[in-house]
Amino acid sequence: MAVIAVFNQKGGVGKTTTCLNVAASLALLERRPLVVDLDPQAHVSLALGVRHLPAGVTTAAFFREQVPLDRLVRHLSGGMRLLPGHADLSKVDALLGSTAGVAGLLKKGLAESAARAEGPVLIDCAPSLGVLSLNALVAADRVLIPVTADYLSIQGLNRLDLALNVLEGPLKRRIERAVVLTRFDEGRPQCREALASLKQRYGLRLCESRVTDDPALAESPAHGLDIFTYATESAGAHDYRLLTMELLSKGFFQ
Repeated sequence: MAVIAVFNQKGGVGKTTTCLNVAASLALLERRPLVVDLDPQAHVSLALGVRHLPAGVTTAAFFREQVPLDRLVRHLSGGMRLLPGHADLSKVDALLGSTAGVAGLLKKGLAESAARAEGPVLIDCAPSLGVLSLNALVAADRVLIPVTADYLSIQGLNRLDLALNVLEGPLKRRIERAVVLTRFDEGRPQCREALASLKQRYGLRLCESRVTDDPALAESPAHGLDIFTYATESAGAHDYRLLTMELLSKGFFQ
């Protein structure tokens, strides 16, 4: 199954929320997703109720001690699997930044892992283009880019799109990507203008599905729950169901 990096260099765009709830939607469809937490803040791990772990059983141990990924996978309820994050990931740039071939570590680790074969892999990236995010992009078959309607978020998307174009050269392959507009409010002129602008620039790469600005999406992580468990009839749950089905219909997870 495909490896998907969920990434935007701009924080606060719903990156972790999207990774969490697309994975949860895939789990409801019995696709057994594996979520890889590469953010030193470990927000997707926290949102899945996985907290207070020692660094030695998280993705930090993979990068710092070469612990095989299969030994770090945690099996959660509902068919979700998690490679949890840890604050020690913040040290990876300093420790490994000058190491030859460092950007390919995760790709190699996933290739050697039996966990990848069980279902799609979604990587929650840190909101910066460092060693961890480069590992995610090199390992990924495709990139899912959440973006909000504000100016800085869209500028971050445009810069990332250019960076992915540059990265395609050394990788010698096309990096397929999809853009999803989050925190969308049809009643706000700024959102409608952003939608029109994104359609003009990104065309079919912009998902038809949009994620509503639903308070339940912000509330659910505090309870260690995805949106489907926390508020299954909410607008946010509806939107992430539609987004996941759209991505599946486009072969995004194949």
